[in-house]
Amino acid sequence: MTNSETMMFNVDKEKYNEARELLFSVYKALKEKGYNPINQIVGYILSGDPTYITNHLEARSIIRRLERDEILEEILRFYLEESIDKNSKE
Repeated sequence: MTNSETMMFNVDKEKYNEARELLFSVYKALKEKGYNPINQIVGYILSGDPTYITNHLEARSIIRRLERDEILEEILRFYLEESIDKNSKE
């Protein structure tokens, strides 16, 4: 493969549905404990340090079920799909 070829990266649909559900669970736990969920999840993604995530509702163990690249992929997919859907309706 040369540098001019594009590599393909695929995750099956079941895997990203699981990622979405797990992220929502972690978000809920962080929110309930009074944290800013976005900041805490970003801190975790960037650093890999699970202490950014509360133990409340087992959120820390839940988020560790996912690789950080899976989390980032789900966030990006959700954002872009929502943005595209919203822009196509305008």
